[in-house]
Amino acid sequence: MKGVYIFLADGFEVSEALTTVNMLRRGGVNVKTVSIYDDRIVTSSNRIPVVADMAFGEFRASTSFGPCLPSDVMIFPGGMPGSSNLAAFGKLMDIMQQHYTEGGTVAAICAAPSVVLSLLPDLKGKKMTCYDGFEEALTARGAEYVKEGVVTDGQIITGRGPGWAVDFGLAILAKLKGQETADKVKAGLML
Repeated sequence: MKGVYIFLADGFEVSEALTTVNMLRRGGVNVKTVSIYDDRIVTSSNRIPVVADMAFGEFRASTSFGPCLPSDVMIFPGGMPGSSNLAAFGKLMDIMQQHYTEGGTVAAICAAPSVVLSLLPDLKGKKMTCYDGFEEALTARGAEYVKEGVVTDGQIITGRGPGWAVDFGLAILAKLKGQETADKVKAGLML
């Protein structure tokens, strides 16, 4: 899968999704939001409707699939039941597994590291974080849980929760455009 996409399912955490999109777009990344449904409208965990850039069928029809680079990123916001809805969508999970196996980057925050990324093959020894209380699914797969705000380990970027959404977005931006670009965006936000 070529490009940078953030996937939205009903029940997603709006601050994690849209803050991440905001950080990436401020840094010049052409990130696209994708509804996992046939409709572009997705409802957040707080009942806020959001219009995605594309529905899942549009994503499948317009995206180039094939060998991935670390600059190709699949992003999964947290929130419940949003994370569970993402994990239950088999077509998306198949794409994620292929993407990761081919060398693409995956990023998830809050509940999504344990609910979604725990479905990846071979997490043994990978340092990851997630929302407090969701660690068991990661450690059961051999990942090393780290109680930090944002953790980057190779082609996996994880964030702990909504309070870390800015740093999570900036970590993805740093991977894609370099630390200098991420620092410029951070400075522009007066952080």
